[in-house]
Amino acid sequence: MNNTKDKVVYKELSYRIVGILFEVYNELGYGHKEKNYEEAIALSFAENKILFKRQAPYAIKFKGKVVGKSYLDFLVDKKIVLEIKKGDYFSKSNISQVKEYLAITKMKLAILANFTSTGVKFHRVLNTYDL
Repeated sequence: MNNTKDKVVYKELSYRIVGILFEVYNELGYGHKEKNYEEAIALSFAENKILFKRQAPYAIKFKGKVVGKSYLDFLVDKKIVLEIKKGDYFSKSNISQVKEYLAITKMKLAILANFTSTGVKFHRVLNTYDL
């Protein structure tokens, strides 16, 4: 099938990001603060020469005026939003947060990653409004 809906958005970069998430979990294990996972991910991105911005600020605008700011855990290679959490499931509020980030940034893809008691779980979220 050559349908565009069958294509994975940013397949190679996504694969590298997920690999780093598993590497971090395998080394650190469960039970750390999100900031510790964030620091380890940043170190791994740098070691693997993956471009990223940590705690990237994005303005929320209304009629051209800034009405607020959001901070992304990571903006990877100016293409993918990476949001990390600690917990055993993806909450509706976590998914809503990532969808909001996609709307603000106009990015095509976000990866929501949970560091759980049983391993890393991740969820790819597409910005369906801009595709």
